[in-house]
Amino acid sequence: MIAIDIVSDGLFAAVAAMGFGAISDPPLRAFPYIALLAALGHAARYCLMTFLGLDIATASLIAAFIIGTGSVWCGKKVFCPMTVLYIPALLPMVPGTYAYKTVFSLIMFLQDIDSPTRGSEYLQSMIFNGAVSFSVIFMLAIGATVPVFLLREKANSMTRGSKFI
Repeated sequence: MIAIDIVSDGLFAAVAAMGFGAISDPPLRAFPYIALLAALGHAARYCLMTFLGLDIATASLIAAFIIGTGSVWCGKKVFCPMTVLYIPALLPMVPGTYAYKTVFSLIMFLQDIDSPTRGSEYLQSMIFNGAVSFSVIFMLAIGATVPVFLLREKANSMTRGSKFI
């Protein structure tokens, strides 16, 4: 049952990443790698949060690092920049629920500005959800770009001499 949860989490992330990737029109040869990176990253985050009890921001940092490192290695095989691979793979991990709750709480706060008790509840909810959204998105960005600096030679040379470009 646990393996089914992990595989289904990765599978849904892969499908979503391919949809996000289709918007930016990458080469067709990049889609399997986008799907693989998204599945590995999202499944890793799921396992870190579920089994190790990590918070969503820390788990997202580690998952984004996995995706970023994988995009450096896969970019060489696909002959395309790593951003073509890791940006669509990261998008399924953006915390949409928290971002939605942030905006919803802001709207409700502005509508109930005359009621101090309800207004403070919405303000507290807005700050909490906004902090979670910001921290997760920030950690995704950091985790995906750190491999560029750690694997500088590989990242800089991955598209040089390609017959496809």
